[in-house]
Amino acid sequence: MEAYIWEWLNLFFRWFHVIAGVAWIGASFYFVWLDNNLEHPPEWKQKKGIGGDLWAIHGGGFYEVAKYKLGPEEMPEKLHWFKWEAYTTWLTGMTLLWIVYYVGAERYLIDSSKLAMEPWQAVASGLGFILAGFGVYEAILRTPLRHNGKAFGAVLFAFMVLMTWIACSIFSPRGAYIHVGALIGTIMAGNVFLGIMPSQRALVAAVQKGESPDPSFGAFAKLRSTHNNYFTLPLLFIMISNHYPITYSHEYNWLVLSAIGFITAFSRHFFNLRHKGIVKPGILIAAAALTVILAVVIAPKTVTPTSQQANTTPPLATLNELQAMAIIANRCTTCHAAQPTQAGFASAPAGVMLETVAQVDAMRSKIVEVTASNYMPLGNLTDMTDEERASIIQWLKQ
Repeated sequence: MEAYIWEWLNLFFRWFHVIAGVAWIGASFYFVWLDNNLEHPPEWKQKKGIGGDLWAIHGGGFYEVAKYKLGPEEMPEKLHWFKWEAYTTWLTGMTLLWIVYYVGAERYLIDSSKLAMEPWQAVASGLGFILAGFGVYEAILRTPLRHNGKAFGAVLFAFMVLMTWIACSIFSPRGAYIHVGALIGTIMAGNVFLGIMPSQRALVAAVQKGESPDPSFGAFAKLRSTHNNYFTLPLLFIMISNHYPITYSHEYNWLVLSAIGFITAFSRHFFNLRHKGIVKPGILIAAAALTVILAVVIAPKTVTPTSQQANTTPPLATLNELQAMAIIANRCTTCHAAQPTQAGFASAPAGVMLETVAQVDAMRSKIVEVTASNYMPLGNLTDMTDEERASIIQWLKQ
């Protein structure tokens, strides 16, 4: 019953996290698009302090949007703020991180082949990783480097590559990726809480007092918003990455994630430029080419033994169906069953059950992939031996 309750908590907070994330990312994309598409207003609007305007049509109606250079002469009675989308996304994400990776640290976070840790040590390491990364980002942001976009971007990318390598050196592959995502999400939420909202409150306070707002407040808020815009696509990839062990189970998974982060942020740059009327299709072409190159480079290699190896390496035992299913029953179906016997599982992970030959046949190629990459069994909880692993792969490929 306890596992069943945790399963429902996982479902609820994952669903809530996705809903909040859609709202946050949607608002972020919209306002970046809006800023980049504002046009020079007519003179009568300029006299009112309007710096840009835009006309749009949607849902059967016309919309006129105007942005003030600093602020209106009088504060409107009702002012819409955009903050809880970000806060809710971060809060539900951290709750989900706790439910899946911290409560289930032995299954999803700890990789004893990298670093032997007790669950509490793994949790402390995870939280420390996120806080340390966030602190370094905030420190860099407060240096003069922030005034040079390209230099700041290069330093930030190098820092994220370093943090990705650290995570992949400490945690399980899946746990490492999700912690890089948690770090990015914390940076983004921090940009809202520590930068964007204080700047907006200062602008509102100045208008209410009849003072001219300090333009530096708005500029700093926009800078943080721009950073969030470029972080969005890498973060979205990480949110779905646990479905694709071809990325996180690779020997150089930290480089794979770094490459995907660069490609997706680079792709986002195309759209940011396009919103300003600058169309550079070469960016998307280069991003597509880099994606193809990455896919080719990380493709599983077929190892052909040399003649000497073939003569000295004892052949694998050829399994029959009964023997293969016995290994699967001992090493896999403790979790992948209609009623799992492994503690912490109320249902088969991803709905995959391996109790019959037909079920195994239906997942044959996927089983080969996750078994060959050592991703399954998770953390090798069931102590599958190397010989069993190789024999099962050989049997599945027959």
